[in-house]
Amino acid sequence: MHHFVRSILSEREVADGLIFAGATLVVLPLLPDQQLGPYGALNPRSIWIIVILVMAISAAGYIAVRTLGARFGLAVAGLASGFVSSIATIGAMGTRAATTPTVLGAAVAGAVLSTVATIAQMCAVLAATSMTVLRELSIPLLCAGLAAAAYGAIFTIKALRGTERVDSQPGHAFSFSSAIILAASLSGILVVSAALRENFGEIGVIVGAALAGFADTHSAAVSIASLVASGKMSPADAISRILAALSTNTVSKIIVVLRCHPLALLRHAD
Repeated sequence: MHHFVRSILSEREVADGLIFAGATLVVLPLLPDQQLGPYGALNPRSIWIIVILVMAISAAGYIAVRTLGARFGLAVAGLASGFVSSIATIGAMGTRAATTPTVLGAAVAGAVLSTVATIAQMCAVLAATSMTVLRELSIPLLCAGLAAAAYGAIFTIKALRGTERVDSQPGHAFSFSSAIILAASLSGILVVSAALRENFGEIGVIVGAALAGFADTHSAAVSIASLVASGKMSPADAISRILAALSTNTVSKIIVVLRCHPLALLRHAD
């Protein structure tokens, strides 16, 4: 074990492991499992479980990259990074393709597979929040995931035939700050959604979810699922709200690609 810690793991990886252990074993048991805050919209334990889940998924993707090495190049890097932020990953892939045109196909693969990560992470956080909502959305999410996975696989196969490979040097297993920002965003959206619902009814929830989706689709999805879990919304009503957030998030991705590399979007459309 000493050899593994000193020779295999980096100092940053050890630090990440300690952060994850503290968040799971120390912080989580201390948090109350009840609705608190304005409009009774916040459940500290549920929100922190989302933080832990995001860190765990990101770490799993990081371990996959470290284990497999750089053989799968930008495709694996895009899939792993997509668990942290698909929009940021797509922007990075667009920039990479703009500076190195020969890796355009591999960059597209990484960008598309980051969307697969988005769908997978949404399924995971919905399962942790409300299994009823996940069952209601199973068909749309399955179709979206399969379409993105199939398209990403095509470009991954092309990338494996001889494109530039990415570096897989040790780094951070996950971004703790990103997980905290997600939790803060989720808390804010929960309060705003509850306020909109209280003052404007169901139309307020739709508008709130759509606006939140431009920045992050998971926060909007979890906020809606939390309303269902607390009995403030029916599972059937949650579908259109979450899909609205997913749609506006897709618009954000298109804007990012257009800004970074218009050719990548045209290649993606083909």
